[in-house]
Amino acid sequence: MKNISERPIRPKIELWDSVGLGLIIEYPSGILFSNQTGGFSCLHPSVEGIYVPLNNDYSEPEKRFLSPEIDLAKYFEGQKYGGSGATKGIDAEDILVITEILKKYSLNEVIIVDTNKSKMQQSHEAWIYVKILNLYLLDGFSKELNGIMTWSNSD
Repeated sequence: MKNISERPIRPKIELWDSVGLGLIIEYPSGILFSNQTGGFSCLHPSVEGIYVPLNNDYSEPEKRFLSPEIDLAKYFEGQKYGGSGATKGIDAEDILVITEILKKYSLNEVIIVDTNKSKMQQSHEAWIYVKILNLYLLDGFSKELNGIMTWSNSD
């Protein structure tokens, strides 16, 4: 029997300093990805996978950052949650708002919020479980992929 201290340590990448919306594709990569999430609760969930930035841009003339992260952060910092992070999970109203944000950035045909009750309960600010419909950046992967949509935490 192996000693616990002999177990291989899995590498982990902390996304705390990343900017913009990203997608962690659940995939047996051997690498864990984590982010600080959940508003001022400062949760640190992690999942094994592959990280892909999604739909982030910069407008040079206006010197303005363009990303779904901005709208998502405003929503979770807004009246309903006030930065508390939705740590008890998301609901149908949240899914409608997130879906509208995805549509605004033409991501609604790429990813959708996972409406499985368990995934809704595990979702919170900056850590939303999604189903990947058509990720144009991927080639040779299974057709049925799941992931986590993540962005900078509001704390």
